[in-house]
Amino acid sequence: MSVTHAWRQFAARLGIEHPLIQAPMAGVTTPELVAAVSNAGGLGSIGAPYMKPADIVRLARRVRELTDRPYQINLFAPQPAPAPADPSRMLAELARYHQELGLEPPRPPTSPFPPFEEQVDAVVESGAPIFSFTLGIPPHAALDRLKARGVVLLGTATNVREAKLLEAAGVDAVVAQGSEAGGHRGTFAEPFEAGMVGTMALVPQVADAVRLPVIASGGIMDGRGIAAARVLGASGVQLGTAFLTCPESGATAAYKAALREARDDSTVITRSLSGRPARGLANALSEAFREEGTLLPFPLQHAATGALRSAAAARGDPRFMTLWSGQAAALSRGLPAAELVRQLIAESERLG
Repeated sequence: MSVTHAWRQFAARLGIEHPLIQAPMAGVTTPELVAAVSNAGGLGSIGAPYMKPADIVRLARRVRELTDRPYQINLFAPQPAPAPADPSRMLAELARYHQELGLEPPRPPTSPFPPFEEQVDAVVESGAPIFSFTLGIPPHAALDRLKARGVVLLGTATNVREAKLLEAAGVDAVVAQGSEAGGHRGTFAEPFEAGMVGTMALVPQVADAVRLPVIASGGIMDGRGIAAARVLGASGVQLGTAFLTCPESGATAAYKAALREARDDSTVITRSLSGRPARGLANALSEAFREEGTLLPFPLQHAATGALRSAAAARGDPRFMTLWSGQAAALSRGLPAAELVRQLIAESERLG
């Protein structure tokens, strides 16, 4: 099968014009962004891992008011219960920052995730034609339920072994998340370090190892990256950071400004914000809590830092904000999402 044919065949499978996916970024996804990407021929995505079921349905309904084209909803696979941990040291550390911002003292955290089964109920109710997941593999019963309704399933892998596990689980395509990608690392089957394979090396190895379409993700910001992914064997691409500076993005002005000022070496992998390795722009929060035994396990660390991060975002204070970003943020353009999609496609087609 030729590269071009594989590209078109996968787009047809998703029901879209171009297999270009806006990454499902939790916290900054807006219905306007999702719809703009879908209306331009790509695939818009709702990042919903922390959303209550009713909110998932409400947001999906708004997307449907703005577009009649396919879109996807993304959830985190259910996570094992975190090991018991004393939060007192973490809360004492956070108290200093809370005091600086005039906030109430931090409270002992609880898991921020609604019941996964109820979230899946909301996905079914929404009628979304595509469902994606990361951080593991959902229960077979949930996947079988969605497949029985004709929903296309996309799973995230950070190495070849995970891609094979996803294939065995019955997904329709694998998102190969290279180490350049922003946000949480999707590694689930091996230690985190085993999932730090760059996109350029990961995509062709996954494409050779599975019989499924492969979606390249990580460090792709323009037509050059799309063309390279296609040559490496990808049937589609997923871009996140490229869409963060779009007007339709829910990222704050301070977040967008930080992305525009980023350099090639501005990002770090940190556990400080959520307890799980994630790539973002370095700031005071990403570099905090270095003392052994202070950090709480995921997702309790996420919950513990939530009030601080929300207050910082509301005040435009990038020191304590969530600033997830891939390594190529310096290539951000700040264009309206539909225009960005059109330019990306035109650039990649010129390159063949």
